[in-house]
Amino acid sequence: MSRNEPDEARAPFAFLADLHGNLLALDAVLQELRDRDVGSIFVAGDLLFPGPDPVGVWKRLQEVGARCVRGSSDLALARVEPGSLRPASEAEGARLERFRATREALGDLVLARLRRLPQALRLTLPGPVELTVLHGSPTDPYTDLNASDSDEELEALLGPDPGDVVVCGGSHTPFLRQVGDVQVVGLGSVGEAPEGRVAHFTLLGLGGVFEHLWVPW
Repeated sequence: MSRNEPDEARAPFAFLADLHGNLLALDAVLQELRDRDVGSIFVAGDLLFPGPDPVGVWKRLQEVGARCVRGSSDLALARVEPGSLRPASEAEGARLERFRATREALGDLVLARLRRLPQALRLTLPGPVELTVLHGSPTDPYTDLNASDSDEELEALLGPDPGDVVVCGGSHTPFLRQVGDVQVVGLGSVGEAPEGRVAHFTLLGLGGVFEHLWVPW
């Protein structure tokens, strides 16, 4: 787990997730963040697949200095060889072709950098508040935290030391939950929001309050 101290980041903070290679949606969010003078950007995984512009999204994240963790699709891109997969349907075959094309477009250097992304970031904010940014859950990176989960389910997935706040992607639906002493913040999705052509993002201001927002793209 990578750790950032308070003086390495500047409030207000923006948290994004599930970009899925959608540069138009990401650029709409970044313009809004510039207008709001957001200081630091954190991205909770699923950055590039299935497109339509994974290379453009990767370049933009580097340009704005976003601090990213890897999601399940990022890890798959970095580690899974398309030749080892056998699609069971036409739809799976089409997705495999997109997977192969995305890997080829990114190239070995970006794939290696994806592989090195941390599974989680742990931030120490004023208070002090320990905040964890990740894609899935603290106990299982491949299991998402969802608004519909019971408190008991969330407690099991949070594990023994999640920090004071867990900021996560995966579900594509923004939500806030308080589970015991832990606040869970679901970020929704920039690139594949269920509502269609909108992009979710979440801000954390100096008052320590999370605000879910969206922009059209």
